[in-house]
Amino acid sequence: MKIKSILLGMSLAFLLVACGPKDADIQKEIAAKMGDMSGMEVTVKDGIATISGVCKDAACKESCEAIAKGIKGVKSVVNNCEIAAPEPVATAAPVVINADSVLNTSINEVVKTYSGVTATVLDGVVTLKGDIKRDQLPALIKSVQELKPKKVENKLTIK
Repeated sequence: MKIKSILLGMSLAFLLVACGPKDADIQKEIAAKMGDMSGMEVTVKDGIATISGVCKDAACKESCEAIAKGIKGVKSVVNNCEIAAPEPVATAAPVVINADSVLNTSINEVVKTYSGVTATVLDGVVTLKGDIKRDQLPALIKSVQELKPKKVENKLTIK
């Protein structure tokens, strides 16, 4: 009678182990749940899930591990996911400031079309003086700024 009980107990234990999820089934379930995470791979051996691939950030990596841990039959998770390097940040073009000699030549060409306006240049700063009509001011300022001075000082009187 004792032998029958032992054999029956062993048979039940074997059946319970045999009825557990198979590695292939576990792997399919994890892959299905991670379906929207492109580039991720999962393998399962003896209930140990190994995930790999490149994640966009740490949250993605943690999410992959949580998905795998949440599947029935997973004993442990090996997370070999890498986090992608951040995209390089575009840098602004350097600010170009023309030399005083270039500014002097250019500014004289600009202001000669505006009677009553004079300009001086010192250390990259263009100073505008004189009288100007209100409707002419925006065009003058735009033309001067296009010459790439360090600064424009407007000391004009609007008529």
